[in-house]
Parts: sequence; C-alpha cells; structure tokens
Amino acid sequence: QVQLVESGGGLVQAGGSLGLSCAASGSIFTINTMGWYRQAPGKQRELVATISSGGSTNYAVSVKGRFTISRNGAKNTVYLQMNSLKPEDTAVYYCNARGSNARGAIYSSWGQGTQVTVSS
Repeated sequence: QVQLVESGGGLVQAGGSLGLSCAASGSIFTINTMGWYRQAPGKQRELVATISSGGSTNYAVSVKGRFTISRNGAKNTVYLQMNSLKPEDTAVYYCNARGSNARGAIYSSWGQGTQVTVSS
C-alpha cells in the first residue's frame, strides 16, 4: 500500500507560478508511474502530467511547455512546477501513484488533493 501526501498550491495571479509536491510512503519500491491529475468544478478529473520510474514524461496538451513534472532520486517524491498559469488551470490537483504489489496486482493510489486557484 502506498500513501500520498501533497503540499503546495494556493492562490496566484494569471501569469504567475506555483509548485506542488507529493511525497509517497509505504511500499514505495512498488511504484512505477507517478503523476498529477486535476479536477475543476463540474468537470471530470483529467491528466496533467505523469513520470515513469525511468524518467519518461507525458503531459496534457493544455499544459505542455508551461508545466514541468520531476521526480527525486529516491523516486518517492514527485513535483509539478507550474509556470505561466492561466485561470483555466484552476482546479483541485491530485497526486497519483501506480504500480504493482507483491502479488502482481496493479494498484492506483491517490492523494487528498490540493487546491490551485488562478485569478485573472
């Protein structure tokens, strides 16, 4: 089992920057991919960015070039640097970790979410 704790977020003006962090604990050696998703009011949760254990990254088209996802050497913390923020980036941002346990079952763990609000 993997637990995720997010930090960062808050209120920023359009064009500003914010950083998010997500620390994993528990069976971190089973984690393969970590990432960030977001959910705006009245909308479905959507992918923001992911990073694999090998360092491969994937970004939503809407954030490519503005957001950067990274992972620390121990691979139990993932970061999201958000630059040139827009009001449409306003959402609750969720950290996600995916992997497989000792029995080979695939799991997906979520953090509690952190609010990002971008004012125009």
